[in-house]
Amino acid sequence: MSEPVKVTDVNFEDEVLSSDKRVLVDFWAEWCGPCRMVAPVVKDIANEYSDQIKVAKLNVDENQTTASRYGIMSIPTMLVMEDGKVKDKLVGYMPKNKLVNKLGLK
Repeated sequence: MSEPVKVTDVNFEDEVLSSDKRVLVDFWAEWCGPCRMVAPVVKDIANEYSDQIKVAKLNVDENQTTASRYGIMSIPTMLVMEDGKVKDKLVGYMPKNKLVNKLGLK
């Protein structure tokens, strides 16, 4: 069973940019209602698809440098990163089946 990795300004490069897997990064904040709605979806994907994708969560209030570097203006925003580059940007709540399809997971 896999949990999303907690990433910060300090470990973002090691955990996300240098990952040998595709990474789904969930940019969130404690006070954000839609972020709390998407959290169980993100956790399920981390559990069920850990062989295909790495899942990471970054709190934007605590890690403003990284959030600003990637132009995160509203949350939840999820970035799909591959080989250190942004491949897709998903903004807002998304039900699990739609997110799984969008990510091309099987």
